[in-house]
Amino acid sequence: MLLAQTLTTGSMLFLIIAIGMALAFEFVNGFHDTANAVATVIYTHTLKPWVAVIWSGLCNLTGVMFGGTAIAFTIVALLPVDLVLNVGSGAGFAMVFALLLSAILWNLGTWYLGLPASSSHTLVGSILGVGLANALMNGRGFGEGVNWEQVVKVFKSLLASPIFGFVLAGGLLLLAKRFIKLPALFKAPPKDAPPPFWIRCILILTCTGVSFFHGSNDGAKGMGLMLLILIGILPATYALNMGSNSQALRDLEASANSTRTRFVASASGAVSADPLADLSSYIKSDGKLTNQTFAAMAEVDGKIAAALGGRDSLESLSTDQRRELRSAIYLQGEAVGKLGKAKDSKFDDLAKKGAFKDQLQSFTQHVPTWVKIAVALALGLGTMIGWKRIVMTVGEKIGKDHLTYAQGASAEIVAMLTIGAADYLGLPVSTTHVLSSGVAGTMAANKSGLQVATLRNLLLAWVLTLPVCVILGAGTFAAGLYLVLHQLVTHTVIFVGILLLIAGALLFRRVIATRSKAGFEPVTADAM
Repeated sequence: MLLAQTLTTGSMLFLIIAIGMALAFEFVNGFHDTANAVATVIYTHTLKPWVAVIWSGLCNLTGVMFGGTAIAFTIVALLPVDLVLNVGSGAGFAMVFALLLSAILWNLGTWYLGLPASSSHTLVGSILGVGLANALMNGRGFGEGVNWEQVVKVFKSLLASPIFGFVLAGGLLLLAKRFIKLPALFKAPPKDAPPPFWIRCILILTCTGVSFFHGSNDGAKGMGLMLLILIGILPATYALNMGSNSQALRDLEASANSTRTRFVASASGAVSADPLADLSSYIKSDGKLTNQTFAAMAEVDGKIAAALGGRDSLESLSTDQRRELRSAIYLQGEAVGKLGKAKDSKFDDLAKKGAFKDQLQSFTQHVPTWVKIAVALALGLGTMIGWKRIVMTVGEKIGKDHLTYAQGASAEIVAMLTIGAADYLGLPVSTTHVLSSGVAGTMAANKSGLQVATLRNLLLAWVLTLPVCVILGAGTFAAGLYLVLHQLVTHTVIFVGILLLIAGALLFRRVIATRSKAGFEPVTADAM
């Protein structure tokens, strides 16, 4: 049930506006990022534009519904621990609105200019901005509130994926030229003529794969943001996985008691005065493992076991108890994960798949079905709207020659496999960067020539996305926190939220009008 607790009018308005903004982010993400997936099938005349975007939208929706959710919690792990634990506070709300507002603004701006910028970079940059501003405003060292280990992990995938796209797509095209002796495959498609049947099947299959994995990868980011909002406003319903059965509760209680014994032995008599604070310090990138850390983990294990003892479900816990138990389980899971990665750790068995860490995370890392459906619809509908600007850039403005069948297939195959692998590993990657770099790689390998102006703009968007979104995230968070401290936040956020919803409705109306006027005709430079 969505509302299992009573909300004030102000909290209800916060919930509606925040959820609306989260879905707006996914909607914009759909027509901003997924346009890349349909560019090749449109420019090779494999599918008519209206068929391609509707099919891609349905595949995105399917990817959200049936894909993994690991990336949702990878994104959450980038956020400052103190804000994640207190997301229901004024600072927590300021964080959520700062992330969503800055991401939406940058995505809309780059879309309007027809630049395939990365929504993943946008979101990560906004998160970094919030973390840096939060640390400075609380008198801590620069960057102390940022999970740098997780940031480095995410950026490795974001930086490596376009390089893979360029090199592998170019290499695949050269292999195709070497072993496939079919000249038509490597020539520009005749005007309005569809490709041979088997080539058409390959291109449709790869477009389907890219769209599905984009839905799974990018949809999870929206899920993570929505869960933060729900946990903050409706902790009684969403702080814990209320579907956990009695056996799961007993198993976690037993594991907590068992690991507590091991942690007590490793603590060597040390005592933790504030276990949650000690674990919060340890899981930061610069946190050090000490005997006091083991003492804190033992204490938290005791709290978890005591909270679950004798219960057959989580329903009997009060709202405050659920919030406290979630904080304990979240911190313990992160601490166990870090402890398991430590060199020569005697506790690596706790972080293995299916072990104590997974048990803990099963109680906090859950996505309600209705959230999946809402994100799927937003991303799927967004895919069907506003796609033309990005499609034209990818299809016409990267290379000097028209995209060939082989180039389209090579770029799509590499993008599909790269995004699918990243999704399996729980790593966020940019569909935009992977596919556009793949197209560029095939143009370079084919000696078709690259349009320097477009590549310069793409590179500029790639370079600027992070610092601009860091500044946007930090600025909007600082402004939001100022409003919180001066008790002006309710009316201001409601006012801003209404303005954003009106602006979104007007944008939607304008795009629909443009689509109706265009009649979904094939995209050409003249038509634009």
